[in-house]
Amino acid sequence: MATRTDAPTRREQILREAARLFAERGFHGVGVDEIGAAVGISGPGLYRHFPGKDAMLAELLVGISGQLLTGAKQRLKEVDGAAPEVVLDSLIEGHIDFALDDRPLITLHDRELDRLRDTDRKLVRQLQRQYVELWVGVVRALYPDLAEPAARSAVHSVFGLLNSTPHLTRPGSLPGRATTAALLHRMARGAFAAAGPA
Repeated sequence: MATRTDAPTRREQILREAARLFAERGFHGVGVDEIGAAVGISGPGLYRHFPGKDAMLAELLVGISGQLLTGAKQRLKEVDGAAPEVVLDSLIEGHIDFALDDRPLITLHDRELDRLRDTDRKLVRQLQRQYVELWVGVVRALYPDLAEPAARSAVHSVFGLLNSTPHLTRPGSLPGRATTAALLHRMARGAFAAAGPA
């Protein structure tokens, strides 16, 4: 989604608009006709791409969980052998990109995850656990005296901080992308440092 540099496919356009509309008005507050209109096709035309709204929701939530995990693994490969601070900074930067560029998906996850079928919801949770554990390993490499449960709690807390961006939606509430990203980065690093043993 936010990581693509080429033109989005029709399917990706549909998913992007569905995420935006679902986040603004709720899953049940949006019909297929409205999603179709947002991408310039008829509501029934959406069924050439998705069997229904449930399938869109599942692809959005499973998809972003998978993208976060895959992106984090790629970042770890790119900084393999670097100092632990560099590795953690890379993960933080990747999550900040998500938090700033895919804010509707954060809202969607918070509000609509329970609407997924059990199998899809379990897959989301499984991908998220892997993502968290990847971070835990990196955090403990930088702060070896930090016990695993404390490191895991710190990771979840930092995710809560970074994923708060959808609440900053009033015009002018964000000072600009670069400034916001730098602020979030400093706060994330500070939170991890504060989690260490006193």
